[in-house]
Amino acid sequence: MALEKIEIVDRIEVVENSCIQVRIKTAILEDGVEISGKFHRHVVAPGDDYSAEDAKVKAICAAMHTPQVIAAYKAAQIPA
Repeated sequence: MALEKIEIVDRIEVVENSCIQVRIKTAILEDGVEISGKFHRHVVAPGDDYSAEDAKVKAICAAMHTPQVIAAYKAAQIPA
């Protein structure tokens, strides 16, 4: 019986204000068959540092988060 834990980016969505929502699936496999799985989501907003993200997420951020989009996003934020 061999157990293996894998994490994959299984969904990337561009949502309102060009925020990018990333879903990561963590799966536990026993002999190649998934026996457990869970999900975690996080958002990459325009202007956020995305250097530690998956390559697919980086590519989408680079295309979507232009200087104009970042400026518009920051202007739309309500001050705390």
